[in-house]
Amino acid sequence: MGNRLPYTPTSQIRQALRLLWMRSRERGDALKNTGYCCSVCGVKQSKAKDHVVKLDVHHLDGIQWEEMFEVIRRCLLHPPSRLAPLCEKCHGPITMEQRRKK
Repeated sequence: MGNRLPYTPTSQIRQALRLLWMRSRERGDALKNTGYCCSVCGVKQSKAKDHVVKLDVHHLDGIQWEEMFEVIRRCLLHPPSRLAPLCEKCHGPITMEQRRKK
């Protein structure tokens, strides 16, 4: 294997976000609200043998991937120098104090 990147690759972030999306309530509700039918042609989702029809759920406003990656890196995936491992007992009070200051 090659050298390990010092940060989480964009492909790994995209994969995690895709899994979150696939299991999201919003996606499930969009499918349910249309009766599991295509919004354009009306074909119904099916798992029947020899007649499989899968539905995707399209974002009408598009997805701003680069902006999303930037926010995730800025707000969540900090460099190791800005992270501190803490036990649960110590982590809770520190988090509460930070919330009070905001």
